[in-house]
Amino acid sequence: MKRTYIVVKGDEKITSPLPGASWTRPDSYIGAMARKRSYRKAREDRQRTQPVAPRPWLSTVPFVAVLAVLAVLAVAIMFVAFPGSQPVPKAEQPAARQQGVAPAGWFQKAQKQFHK
Repeated sequence: MKRTYIVVKGDEKITSPLPGASWTRPDSYIGAMARKRSYRKAREDRQRTQPVAPRPWLSTVPFVAVLAVLAVLAVAIMFVAFPGSQPVPKAEQPAARQQGVAPAGWFQKAQKQFHK
């Protein structure tokens, strides 16, 4: 099949295809399907570019290393934040209790103020 190319320069416009170069003919479709099938068959024989078995140095080991670093960091934070390393506060002496004396009728005055 001979291909014909048209170079358009400037303001030229293409109005119709060249005679005999119609893309609606059945042989154009059959040729495209054959090229597609040959392309698929050529790709089937190629081997995989990725390994079938995963490599632990590329996937598992870095994950485990990051996990271990985070675990050590968590333990270090817990150790530093434990309250045993802080000084013990001094015990305060409770104030001595004194027996108080209230004037007579103080409770009744408080009730009147409460119920206003």
